[in-house]
Formats: sequence, structure tokens, C-alpha cells
Amino acid sequence: MRIAISSDHASFELKEHIKKYMSSLGHDVSDMGTDNAETGVDYPDFALKVCDAVNDGEARFGVLLCGTGLGMSISANKVNGIRAALCYMPECAKLARGHNDANVLVLGGRIMGPQLAEWTVDAFLNSEFEGGRHARRVDKIGEIEKKQLKDFD
Repeated sequence: MRIAISSDHASFELKEHIKKYMSSLGHDVSDMGTDNAETGVDYPDFALKVCDAVNDGEARFGVLLCGTGLGMSISANKVNGIRAALCYMPECAKLARGHNDANVLVLGGRIMGPQLAEWTVDAFLNSEFEGGRHARRVDKIGEIEKKQLKDFD
């Protein structure tokens, strides 16, 4: 599976770890930056790169990391078509896929260690959207996006 990943400087080390981990599982991982742990990068820029890759079909899923995951999550969820879920534990990641059809996983590099991040990534990538009553709710999210676009025009 093709997965796009990016981080800010605060989560660079965890991003590198998760990138290698996903590659070891056979996934095709596209690293969209940042390329080092030097401060001064802006997380919205990196969130947009991953979200665009997901929306354009270049990646099935995205993984975003910043210090807490909050900034990346807020940024990603401004992009139409993206359902980014900030998950600090595997159960949240499983439910984000199963109930919300999340297409971007967000992790906090200052909050979680490598092992917990691996378990959370596994739960996200190995879960499927359940549909049913959840599909109705995800469709309503899409309607909100359409309304926002219409109001913007």
C-alpha cells in the first residue's frame, strides 16, 4: 500500500522510525518532509503535501506527525476530502478507520514512543471502514464540506 508521511521538526525522529517500520511491512512510503530536526518549519505546509497526495490518489493513506499532533490534525482537517484522526492509542486508530473512514492518521512525537506509534499505525492500516450507520455520518461530513465550498463561492 502506498502511504504518504510527513512531520515537522519536533517529530522528525519518530517519522523516520515509522517510515522505516511501514517500509519493513512492505508498504511503499512516500516521505514528504521535513528532512531534519532543525526548528523553523511550518507544519501546515507538510500537512498539505500529504493531504494533496491522498486526495490526488497518489497515496491510499497519510500519516502526519508533529509535537502533539494537534497542529497537523487541525491543518489536515481544513482540506476537503480529508478525515484526519489524531490517535494516541491503537483503539482510537481502529475506531477512526472503522467508524469515521479516516484517511490520515496523526501522531504526536512528543506524546508517544516508537512502540506505541507502531501499534497505532498497525491498528489504523489493518482496519476497514465498517460502513452501515457510520457511512451516513461520514456522508454528512461530506455535505458540510460541500456547503462550505458553496458558501465560499
